Amino acid sequence: MAKNKTVYVCQQCGYEAHKWLGKCPNCDTWNSMVEEEKKSETAARSSSVLLKSKPVSILNIKSGEYERLDTGIAELNRVLGGGMVRGSLTLISGAPGIGKSTLLLQTANNIARKYGKVLYVSGEESEEQIKIRGDRLDAMSENLFIVSETNVANIEAHIENMEPVFVIVDSVQTLYKDTLSSAPGGVSQVRECANEIMRIGKSGNIPFFIVAHVTKQGELAGPRVLEHMVDTVLSFEGQRTEEFRILRTIKNRFGTTSEIGVFEMRSSGLMEISNPSEVFLEETDFQKEGSVVIGVMEGSRPILVEVQALVAETKAANPRRTAVGVEPQRLNLILAVLEKKLKIPFYNNDVYVNVVGGLNIEGTFGDLGIALALISSVKSKESKLCKMLAIGELGLTGEVRPTSFCDRIVVEGYKMGFKNIVIPSRNMDKIKLEGVSAIGVSTLWEAVNKVFT
Repeated sequence: MAKNKTVYVCQQCGYEAHKWLGKCPNCDTWNSMVEEEKKSETAARSSSVLLKSKPVSILNIKSGEYERLDTGIAELNRVLGGGMVRGSLTLISGAPGIGKSTLLLQTANNIARKYGKVLYVSGEESEEQIKIRGDRLDAMSENLFIVSETNVANIEAHIENMEPVFVIVDSVQTLYKDTLSSAPGGVSQVRECANEIMRIGKSGNIPFFIVAHVTKQGELAGPRVLEHMVDTVLSFEGQRTEEFRILRTIKNRFGTTSEIGVFEMRSSGLMEISNPSEVFLEETDFQKEGSVVIGVMEGSRPILVEVQALVAETKAANPRRTAVGVEPQRLNLILAVLEKKLKIPFYNNDVYVNVVGGLNIEGTFGDLGIALALISSVKSKESKLCKMLAIGELGLTGEVRPTSFCDRIVVEGYKMGFKNIVIPSRNMDKIKLEGVSAIGVSTLWEAVNKVFT
């Protein structure tokens, strides 16, 4: 007979201890240990699952033959690596109201119309609420089934009776197992429920989409082990007050983790943006002080965005350094290079940098453009080059270093009608487009002279 066992579980990392601890020895978080009571479960089920499989030589395993389902949304297929893999477990997170349920309902409707039965399990909304959203999104396939349920055992029974081709669980923090005495959303419940869902999906070759809550800092709520268990982790970025949404891959066992999908939120649902550069530059004034267009690579896709900088004099002892869409450490590095190499003082100025459109740029593609935007603002000078695009990494010695995929960004700039493209000199030999005025620069001082004088 199973006996109850009391353990203390860290709400941050899931570490278990037999006694209460003030600080978790695994993640060093204070006051995170919570008492939980759970039953030790029989291993009969796990043994039966193990008996279905047997060890196979790696030479006899066929690779690259997993089947993908077309979600009917090209941007979602892109971030998933070409579609949804059968038997995969995908975790999607984002701020409340960002559009997670909207995207999943649209996906469920597309798959239901093309492949067969789809089960949407909701632990937060009633069937009537989802029906209202379905009417608005025109997601009314007869093969789309909705159930409001939070008991994992009942969900498994529904799946066995229906045999769906795709299952959505919204959200994992609302699920619970009868064998655990802790409340839904606790570390033990989230971990065990996710483990049960993984077992159901892998054994039945059913792809799952699981919605997860986020903390105030925008990180996934619950134990960190949840991210390790799933195959794919997707993150929805953007502001609820803005119409653009960005779906980014954090982890993907079946594809690259550097792709993004761009959507626009409308009353009829999320609409795909096939050309993000055109959208991000829609209202850009190319001859404006403190504004520079930069090119970045998001996976295999070159994207052009506008970076705006504002440098304002301040009397405060500690000037502000505010970066939206740019890593603060990267901004501080660029400011240090400008002060040291160009003798431009920023110690008595507040500095604000913003990437228009809500995109968070990663890497070093935008270093040169950010530096030129800061110089333009502090000197109150506009660029002398008409429709200029800047690409390049900035070194600590003031040199402009070459970047990868520069030629692809230049091609994108040419398509968008840019006349002057400032790039590192060592990338010049790869540019072979006619009609493009590629301006090679080796140092930041050289770039300033060619752009502003």
